[in-house]
Amino acid sequence: MEKNNNESKGRGFASMDEDKQREIASQGGKAAHEKGTAHEFSSEEAREAGRKGGQARQGNNQEGGDSSNSEDFSGE
Repeated sequence: MEKNNNESKGRGFASMDEDKQREIASQGGKAAHEKGTAHEFSSEEAREAGRKGGQARQGNNQEGGDSSNSEDFSGE
């Protein structure tokens, strides 16, 4: 059995190609909005999510160090 292959078992959502998954997910989102059960983020919720994402990313790129010590990847 191959690992990390979307077609390893040939069934289920994860085994579908990405375009098919996206199409099905889109249909689900549209249905939820029509039904009135979809969550819509407020500006405050979106701001908080962005803040948390920025903190997580910053924590992944640094190990307690100063950001001024980051490497320059511009090719110079």
